[in-house]
Amino acid sequence: MSLISISDIRRDFKLGTEIVHVLRGINLEIKKGEYVALMGPSGSGKSTLMNILGCLDTPTSGSYVLNGKDVSKLSDGDLAEIRNKEIGFVFQTFNLMPRTSSLDNVALPMVYAGVSKHDRRERAIEVLKDVGLADRMDHKPNQLSGGQRQRVAVGRALVNKPSIILADEPTGNLDTKTSIEIMNLFDEIHAKGNTVILVTHEEDIAEHAHRIIRLRDGQIESDLPNRISAS
Repeated sequence: MSLISISDIRRDFKLGTEIVHVLRGINLEIKKGEYVALMGPSGSGKSTLMNILGCLDTPTSGSYVLNGKDVSKLSDGDLAEIRNKEIGFVFQTFNLMPRTSSLDNVALPMVYAGVSKHDRRERAIEVLKDVGLADRMDHKPNQLSGGQRQRVAVGRALVNKPSIILADEPTGNLDTKTSIEIMNLFDEIHAKGNTVILVTHEEDIAEHAHRIIRLRDGQIESDLPNRISAS
């Protein structure tokens, strides 16, 4: 069974008196354990599709079944719960709490999930070790490099053991060397059995994925296995 099943997803936005058709009938299946890159030029609809995949937005029409549940018609409260349990987000701008330690930043999603304080701490320590930050647990974001901040963000995304890791331009604010390190970390995360969906406009970042989906004008232009990563 597919982890993600999207059928005829359309998303329209009202701009003054005009209706803008951003997504124009997207059909997409993603299986558990896949490593997928979403690509496309500015205005192709990839950010809108990512927002729908991440339950940050709902489609105008069509269905989105995530892990056996149709999430396209859920209320905002139910969507928030799905986001917390099923999806781990990694953003270009890290989105960390500035006055909070690495440990507390990583533990934050577990607060909303109702995990006990002791268990939150244990799990956050475990995850920070996994992302290579065992020696930075008490550091705040302004005491960390860009790469270290993104590792904290990756740890936070992993902490609730979500179905999907959804990464939006995760190397966009990083230099080349640090970008390679972060992408190697995503490769390790995928190798452990996680489903990874990567939104990027950079070909060398997309090459880490095993499948590359290209969007243009709100439709899927191509959906192909990545021969480089597969070989």
